[in-house]
Amino acid sequence: MKVLVIGGGAREHALCRALSLDPDVSALHCAPGNAGIADVAELHAVDALDGDAVAALAGRLEADLVVVGPEAPLVAGVADAVRAAGIPCFGPSREAARLEGSKAFAKEVMAAANVPTARSYVCTTPDEVDEALDAFGAPYVVKDDGLAAGKGVVVTADLERAREHALACGRVVIEEYLDGPEVSLFAVTDGETVLPLQPAQDFKRALDGDEGPNTGGMGAYSPLPWADPKLVDEVMETVLQPTVDELRRRGTPFAGLLYAGLAITSRGVRVIEFNARFGDPETQVVLARLKTPLAGVLLHAARGTLADEAPLTWRGDAAVTVVIASHNYPATPRTGDPIGGLDEVAVQDAPHAYVLHAGTRREGDAIVSAGGRVLSVTATGGDLTEARERAYAAVERIHLDGSHHRRDIAEKAASRP
Repeated sequence: MKVLVIGGGAREHALCRALSLDPDVSALHCAPGNAGIADVAELHAVDALDGDAVAALAGRLEADLVVVGPEAPLVAGVADAVRAAGIPCFGPSREAARLEGSKAFAKEVMAAANVPTARSYVCTTPDEVDEALDAFGAPYVVKDDGLAAGKGVVVTADLERAREHALACGRVVIEEYLDGPEVSLFAVTDGETVLPLQPAQDFKRALDGDEGPNTGGMGAYSPLPWADPKLVDEVMETVLQPTVDELRRRGTPFAGLLYAGLAITSRGVRVIEFNARFGDPETQVVLARLKTPLAGVLLHAARGTLADEAPLTWRGDAAVTVVIASHNYPATPRTGDPIGGLDEVAVQDAPHAYVLHAGTRREGDAIVSAGGRVLSVTATGGDLTEARERAYAAVERIHLDGSHHRRDIAEKAASRP
């Protein structure tokens, strides 16, 4: 199988790493990729938002499967263009990807499918914003209706901060605050059959103790020793399958990766948001634990034959990812700083710990930072404690001037009896 992955972040590096380990994959390509992905896949230059260009590249490469990683190309209809060219593509259509592209649309689908979620208002005027903020009270939850690279949500007790964010967005969803821990659950689907993966938890705030501004994610871990063993079954029954069924009923079947961001509240499981693709950094830990070869699963989903896929198998170990971010992230990050220590991790920490590249590029013989989240240091272990130790030992070998990372990823979960 020849596979082309679209994207260039740590999520795509995790996908490419997993696909490179699949014996059924004979050739692996990525566009545009990054400095780390170049070690496992052949890179190609392409505008990831140009569906015709992606389809043409896939045709030239004689790809048997195209995997679209990021949300923006999916919302732009890249998967539609690839499928129109007769090439199997893992990723939802433009219409189905509205589940992530519009928070208001997602709420509409959830209401129709009777999926449990937060009460909310869709607001387009200052008066509507003020009424909604007053109705729910603090803490205020304000979500940009459109894509915002994981940074369109503000949760704050400051009324003026909430109002400022709402008015800056234009169309917003304002909703009640959901208490309780958050969980990410991915599911592969062909629009009818739904195959859940293992749950993970990510860390959105920039600083230890969940302080600081929201980010695209500063780390993740899996499994969740504190979660109810029946959680996946419950979410399948009340969230994932009803959502997939509703979209199929509307004539816009969702085939690809359905990501449910969940809150385990005092009143039960509630959906915070849906995404239409693998999450970053949760993908890094979930794929680290997946034993089933990845390519066949994605191809079955793309072909509409997921019912033929055997149940997924999982390694019994734990996985932890720690994100190393550029100076000043999540504000405007500094880029172009050289990265040291990558070879030391490869020599001293493999195979239990490894580095997945996010915002990197090669300049001559050097690898330099090229984005906000630069690296995802991922490690596995017999339990979360061992995985954490291995991840942070590898993090300490990395040198990136001005960088920062959280030091408490999976700390509470690992300390549970």
